[in-house]
Amino acid sequence: MIIQFFGHSCFKISSQNRVLITDPYPKEIGLKPPKVSCDIVAISHQHWDHNAYQNLGGDFKLIDLPGEYEIKGIFIKGIESFHDNKNGKERGLNTIFNILVEDIWVCHLGDLGQSQLSEEQLSLIGNVDILLVPVGGVYTIGPKEAKKIIHQIEPEIIIPMHYWLPSLKIQELEKVEKFFKEMGLKPSQEEKLTIKKSEVSQKQMEIIWLKELGKN
Repeated sequence: MIIQFFGHSCFKISSQNRVLITDPYPKEIGLKPPKVSCDIVAISHQHWDHNAYQNLGGDFKLIDLPGEYEIKGIFIKGIESFHDNKNGKERGLNTIFNILVEDIWVCHLGDLGQSQLSEEQLSLIGNVDILLVPVGGVYTIGPKEAKKIIHQIEPEIIIPMHYWLPSLKIQELEKVEKFFKEMGLKPSQEEKLTIKKSEVSQKQMEIIWLKELGKN
């Protein structure tokens, strides 16, 4: 399995000629939008900077609601959550996706705004090997909340997302370095993450900082 980061909350997850894209954004955000063919597009919520699937190619299946899905050998669980810490009263709902690829569980938290997950949500999410977690605050959780949720989920690998980037037009977000400091862990910066199930079990809460493909 290969995980690549376009920027914001958009990832490309590839496995055996299957491609899944999460939360694609438009060019108006300030980053180069993903223009790839894919089989699955997972959208956590219907805000303009997370649902621009029109730029994508291929006969893909669009998933934007909670539920269980199996598409071309990839199993996906969508779990309802809130985009804010007031039961969705400010920014509505958000879907967490836990995606099983090559026997590895990859969890994308979307624009989660809750300061912590409920026991029911944790039960529905289940096991997580790799956690894609927002850390920029303002519109979603920040470094402190991210740390709390990471310790609730206990993944082997953490990949931060939804943080400040120089060309990103959403300038209020926190820089990713603040998250690293909060966690007290030094990240490993990579172009992409290529990993097998046998390698996941050797990790112990490691942070992988992926370089963004959509950087201008």
